[in-house]
Amino acid sequence: MKIAKEITVNDCIRLYPKSIGVFTRFKIDSCCGGAVSIEHAAKRDGASLDELLAALDTAASN
Repeated sequence: MKIAKEITVNDCIRLYPKSIGVFTRFKIDSCCGGAVSIEHAAKRDGASLDELLAALDTAASN
């Protein structure tokens, strides 16, 4: 599974419910700030985009 950095945090959670734990672990605001792309959220919240995407891919595959 390959999650694109362009999809929104909210869409990712809707499509892959297990991703909520990943966003929490990376301290990504997935509640009020979930309407932005994963890339934007990573920059905004100070997370490594590459590490975040790898963790999201793992969660979506399980």
